[in-house]
Amino acid sequence: MFKTLKNDIPASIVVFFVALPLCLGISVASGAEPITGLIAGIVGGIVVGAASGSNIGVSGPAAGLAVIVATAIASLGYENFLVAVVLGGVLQILFGVFKLGIIGYYFPSSVIKGMLTGIGVVIILKEIPYFFGLDKNPEGDFAFLQVDGENTLTELLKTINAIISGNFDHGATLIAIVAMAILLLWSNVLSKKGKIFQLIQGPLVVVVLGIIFYLLTIDTNLELTKDHLVAVPVPDDLSGLKDLLTFPNFSAITNPEVLIAAFTIGLVASLETLLCVEATDKLDPNKNVTPTNRELFAQGSGNIVSGLIGGLPVTQVIVRSSANIQSGGRSKASAIIHGFLLLISIIAIPHILNLIPLSVLAAILFIVGYKLAKPSTFRAMYKGGWMQFVPFIITVLGIVFLDLLKGIGLGLAVGIFVVLYRSFQNSHFLHKEGEDVDDGRIKMTLAEEVTFFNKGAILKELDRIPENSYLELDVMKTRYLDNDIIEILEDFAFKARERNIDIKIISERGIVENPDSFIEFFKLKKKGE
Repeated sequence: MFKTLKNDIPASIVVFFVALPLCLGISVASGAEPITGLIAGIVGGIVVGAASGSNIGVSGPAAGLAVIVATAIASLGYENFLVAVVLGGVLQILFGVFKLGIIGYYFPSSVIKGMLTGIGVVIILKEIPYFFGLDKNPEGDFAFLQVDGENTLTELLKTINAIISGNFDHGATLIAIVAMAILLLWSNVLSKKGKIFQLIQGPLVVVVLGIIFYLLTIDTNLELTKDHLVAVPVPDDLSGLKDLLTFPNFSAITNPEVLIAAFTIGLVASLETLLCVEATDKLDPNKNVTPTNRELFAQGSGNIVSGLIGGLPVTQVIVRSSANIQSGGRSKASAIIHGFLLLISIIAIPHILNLIPLSVLAAILFIVGYKLAKPSTFRAMYKGGWMQFVPFIITVLGIVFLDLLKGIGLGLAVGIFVVLYRSFQNSHFLHKEGEDVDDGRIKMTLAEEVTFFNKGAILKELDRIPENSYLELDVMKTRYLDNDIIEILEDFAFKARERNIDIKIISERGIVENPDSFIEFFKLKKKGE
């Protein structure tokens, strides 16, 4: 871990500046105080980062849990909600102990890529108003429906109308454009010119530039209002930090509503983490594989600690993880350092952080979003055929217009449909012997595994076999034959006599041509023999 600090320290600074507004925004979107999101970010960096087996994953409060968290806080109260967070962490540890971390591997790659692309699109769309200094909503609000009753599209329309009419914040827009230009210059040109430009990352430069711009434009036409700056809670002194913490009310541990909330948080946080682990491993240039059961243990430990000191629940988060990867992070040190930077920022420099323009952070997130949602990804998925493209695009649209978990759920549902359709297609192979010879000889070859999903296709083909035919049923390669399919074949064996259809079964045991032997053959198949 220490050998890669030259890569991890600059990456941790970038992740810190990406995580800071997200921690604040997700806490407000969840109906909680801003400090609760920062606590979760600190715990996600230090505690989860240290316990995790992922080299480049970064954890913190997740937008995908915001609706669940907001509902639980409203019904339980914050102290009782914290009990649910702690119990949810215990549940995650149990998931890890019972080795349930493999669940994430059962999601199709098209859905995982759709999740990454959808998050990239959402980041870009959500940051456009901030880029022009127009949206005064809490930063980091990633839901389609926003806290002020607007939605993503109406916010964009308002932004476009404001730009056309000239009613946007000229100072915020100017520094955002300059920041974007520097970021593109830094990544595409300067980073290839010398090691100094690799050590000092472009996002750090534009953040410092943004602070300088704000200070120099005070009392001018370009001055930024407080609404367009980062808002970190400022304690009066070190002892005041304790006053920002909230502790769980464990007397509510037997409350059924608390237990239901705990189960929901533990389950959804685990699922979101496992999906992010799968996606992050795909982005990792070194192709490391994260031990998923250990990750569940790490996330559970983080949620226990976060709940005990008043923080929101944590998961591994793809926005921060992808920013870490794209900024050159190589080991878990970058995640841990970013957690300490969040802690130090609250203690030492909250006033300085509150000078950072949100439009500068929007420029940084534009780059992150574009790298996740490149046009080349859409082209590659389209060329992969409809069975890849449809689950992919449904996942993207679901994430953009609903939320992360609903989008993934829709993509998975479509992916399952595709699997069933392909299973329907590939259950058997049927053809007549000789295209030009009408001698009634038909051969049906069954697939290696034939399940009840294939009932419709096989029934259809058997019903189409004309009378006075000769059917050769090849099950040589069939390793699993569902009972439902065996029953269909048994019924067909009886019907075949009435339709004067002769049947020959070819199997590893030999050839069965005697109709009286078919039933015995199928009985053996039912036993798996």
